[in-house]
Amino acid sequence: MSARTTMPWPLVALFTAGYLAAYLLPTTVGRLDAGLPLSATQAGAIGSALLLSSATAGFLLASRVDRFGPRRLARTGLLLAVAGYGTAALTTTVPLVVTGAVVGGFGSGAATTVAATGIAAQRDPHRTTTTGLFGVSALAGVLYLTIPHLGPAHGPPLAAIACTALLVLPVTGRLPDRTRAARTPRTTTPLPHPRSGRLLAGTMLFWSLAQNSLWGVSGRIGLTQAGLTEVTVGAVFATALGAGLLGVIGAGALGPRLGLALPIGVGTALIAGCIALSAAATDLTSFAAGEIAWNTLYPVVLSYVIGLAASLDPRGRWAVLVGSASSLGTACGPLTGSLLSARAGYPGMGTVLAVGLLVIAVPMTLVAVRPRRGVPVTPVVEIPLETAPAERTAYGTAGPRPAAAATAPGPGTD
Repeated sequence: MSARTTMPWPLVALFTAGYLAAYLLPTTVGRLDAGLPLSATQAGAIGSALLLSSATAGFLLASRVDRFGPRRLARTGLLLAVAGYGTAALTTTVPLVVTGAVVGGFGSGAATTVAATGIAAQRDPHRTTTTGLFGVSALAGVLYLTIPHLGPAHGPPLAAIACTALLVLPVTGRLPDRTRAARTPRTTTPLPHPRSGRLLAGTMLFWSLAQNSLWGVSGRIGLTQAGLTEVTVGAVFATALGAGLLGVIGAGALGPRLGLALPIGVGTALIAGCIALSAAATDLTSFAAGEIAWNTLYPVVLSYVIGLAASLDPRGRWAVLVGSASSLGTACGPLTGSLLSARAGYPGMGTVLAVGLLVIAVPMTLVAVRPRRGVPVTPVVEIPLETAPAERTAYGTAGPRPAAAATAPGPGTD
């Protein structure tokens, strides 16, 4: 089997474990609000703290995966996730819940950093990314169907994230202890395409903020504005994530055929409309339509953005930094959504987010128009050598020569 067709399953598993916390954000924040003496804004702030810690891990570790080694860093991150989320799930003391969420978030960020670095080094990072998104979407969909039947406490979503990290832990044994870059003499290699990378990271921060401002309050929109039960809302989310699986499959099948600019630009514009529809929902039909359409498009565009970031640097540094910027926007999402909805209402919040997405779609598309993969190629240096012309008469045929021919000119001479 060729390297092109071999799927790096340890990286896919690590990607799934790292991203699961963000996918379960609505139910996590909703459970914190309902199961602990917290207001909706305070619960959103805890969700933001969790994701901010994850983003911090990405920024701190983006250039240090080679130094620590993927295997060691992945194991450390997963152990932190197990300890942090597990503690937060088993206690009702608010300070301990906050501490556990922050520690667990840092562990998720470390796992995601290792996964992003490894995926960027693959021959086809987009294919690996879509497989990872497929895995996390499928797992989150199953959990959205299961968690409502586990009681009203705040612990089940956090415990699910901790158990996932624990199950992925043995897979890290298949990761390299040290990368090739760590075994060679260290050289200072500047980030290639700095302008495109910075622009993509900056726009990705606001892109993720808009997505997760709605995602963080989607549960409350369904419960309060649309008048649905938790079981119905969970079923809608599971269906939406199932539709997201179809989107991921479609993105994987299309691959690079459409380029990067079209899926990112047009996809972001369509997402803006879905957000406005979902935020204004007042019944099951409009709520389900907005959530399902949005979750179908979201992983598709995200997979192309991650692929674009990976194309800017094969060592994965831009992939990690753009992913960390995305996590930072994700971290600010729940609190931003809570504040916007409290002041402008859910429909007003959706309008603001939709307009913002349309604005940032332009620079994201510009970066994607001419993606370039890799670092500048080292030029070939030609070194002239001074050579003396060979005396053709000094060479004859190989092997023993007759005595009569010893003084004769060599072959090929006049």
